[in-house]
Amino acid sequence: MSKFKSTKLFDGFSTVFRQWRANGTHCRFIHGYGISFKITFEGELDERNWVWDFGGMKRANGDIDGLNPKAWMDHMFDHTTIVAEDDPYLENIKEMAKDGVIQLRIIPATGAEQFAKFIYDKVNKFVLEETNNRVRVTQVEFKEHNKNSAIYGE
Repeated sequence: MSKFKSTKLFDGFSTVFRQWRANGTHCRFIHGYGISFKITFEGELDERNWVWDFGGMKRANGDIDGLNPKAWMDHMFDHTTIVAEDDPYLENIKEMAKDGVIQLRIIPATGAEQFAKFIYDKVNKFVLEETNNRVRVTQVEFKEHNKNSAIYGE
């Protein structure tokens, strides 16, 4: 049985991060991008003939980490500083957050590839629950500006 696919682009986020393991490159410094990510949904059509409601992140019944999915995206990526949980300067960066200089988000790992996986894991779990397993996320493409992207998926 064939399945339908649809995609949704989420953009307009300004995010800074650092890849502390990137010795020898400028990526080890805190730096920022206008980021976006495109999510690919796959599944059977609903009663409206949609795979996924393109406004479904705003109108969702479920949540991601206790937030409406759209609010979660804003919380994670809108004017935030994202740091890996094993960054050796994490305590220094936490001080900046404590002083109100940055909005800190701590995740397992940073970089375009890791952001794509992080979003995939969070959104796929939400979509499966929201649609009673009718729809799943097959991939997330994460973009740093319009020149660099990384894809994670099945």
